[in-house]
Amino acid sequence: MGTPDFAVESLKILVENGYNIVGVITAPDKPAGRGQKLRKSPVKVYAESKGLKVLQPTNLKDPAFIDELKSLDAQLQVIVAFRMLPEVVWSMPPFGTFNLHGSLLPQYRGAAPINWAVINGEKETGVTTFFLRHEIDTGNIILQEKIAIGPDDNAGVVHDKLMETGAKLVLKTVELIASGEVKTTPQHRLAEGEELMPAPKIFKDDCRIDWSQNAQIVHNKIRGLSPYPAAWSEFVLADGKKIQFKVYESVMSECPGTEPGKVTSDGKNYVEVGTGEGCIRIKRIQLAGKKQLPVQDFLRGFDIKNVVKAV
Repeated sequence: MGTPDFAVESLKILVENGYNIVGVITAPDKPAGRGQKLRKSPVKVYAESKGLKVLQPTNLKDPAFIDELKSLDAQLQVIVAFRMLPEVVWSMPPFGTFNLHGSLLPQYRGAAPINWAVINGEKETGVTTFFLRHEIDTGNIILQEKIAIGPDDNAGVVHDKLMETGAKLVLKTVELIASGEVKTTPQHRLAEGEELMPAPKIFKDDCRIDWSQNAQIVHNKIRGLSPYPAAWSEFVLADGKKIQFKVYESVMSECPGTEPGKVTSDGKNYVEVGTGEGCIRIKRIQLAGKKQLPVQDFLRGFDIKNVVKAV
């Protein structure tokens, strides 16, 4: 059970290692793009390319779906980047249902573990497999694998590292369960003495840059939200008008005495914004309604001298 690219790698590794996938459950096709044509999920595209049976329930408690799921007679269910399951679904197979989560549980339970780990400046994260139970992301841990987060890695880079590491962990977990030798660890044992960091869903307001924070915090926020949904701010123009912009890539620089939100630029090569301590040099930027550009290309088509500050 899964929907985005992150889940494809795990399905692929099970197929390539000869496991009998009796069914693939994914999200219904959704309208996308200007023509609002129905688009298949990445998991559906891959599953169909391998001739696998695909189910796309809108309601996971629908009796017709439950009956169809039962008829597949699956021994084990594997969940990667799907949605919350009712107990009637996760308790169905004799070997249980396990989930792959993009953090080192019990840290970063929730919908956006990759983004929050980078936003918070973590130096490492990882993937966890665990058996499902009632409370979300709280089941007993089967296996974990750590990865390093580089100082300039953004959420997209970390996502791709975890996607590959996670697929290998899914394979290892299935092998362990099939061998009958699986042992688990309750999450509360790993949580003792630790402050648990949450990973809630990210909303637009969470993505706004606060220039009064120091440059390290702002830089972490930019890379933690890149490439999606992206950190944003507004330029205030000389006439008082505001233009929203998103920042996809930045570096920190020193600029003693610069006030938060002050914008400096040579008009050709760089745009720098002051923070509570230090500056952020913007490398990739996107104005509302325009394309994402390297800052040099952006400056060719935008009069930065007309900007008073960033807020």
